[in-house]
Amino acid sequence: MQLTHYNTSFQKRTFPIILVCDNVTNAPNMGSLFRTADAFGVEKLILCGKHIELGRKMTKTSRATEKVVNYEISESASNVVTDLKTQGYQIISLEITNSSIPIHTYKFSIEKPMALVIGDENFGISEAILKNSDAIVHIDMFGQNSSMNVVQATNIALYEITKQLL
Repeated sequence: MQLTHYNTSFQKRTFPIILVCDNVTNAPNMGSLFRTADAFGVEKLILCGKHIELGRKMTKTSRATEKVVNYEISESASNVVTDLKTQGYQIISLEITNSSIPIHTYKFSIEKPMALVIGDENFGISEAILKNSDAIVHIDMFGQNSSMNVVQATNIALYEITKQLL
């Protein structure tokens, strides 16, 4: 028998992870990120950018998770990352660079809370944030394309992180 939202045995849990979105502005992606943040027990979702709007398209995709996920909107992801770093958060950026390491080989630390930074659908994470990161991780891919949808990548990353933190 297929289980529903009401009869699963998943244990509710919150992880010390803040998901920082650097200019992710596509409404369906933002809605999906609310669902992802809820599903993986993320402490907070911070949407950063100059034109962040939580409209009907976003709420349609979020399936009401924006009502239960702790979130805020900020204009500058770089400022958010700097503030979180001064508060003791480890800054982990999800981006493919010439020095990034495969996410499955990185050992996530439970000793300090974490900010996972994800980037703009077209341009990725800003250079300033990458320079301020404690680690830059990527997802190994085996096809011709060098990127995947930001929500898909975030799901994979949060799965790997929470699996290690359990």
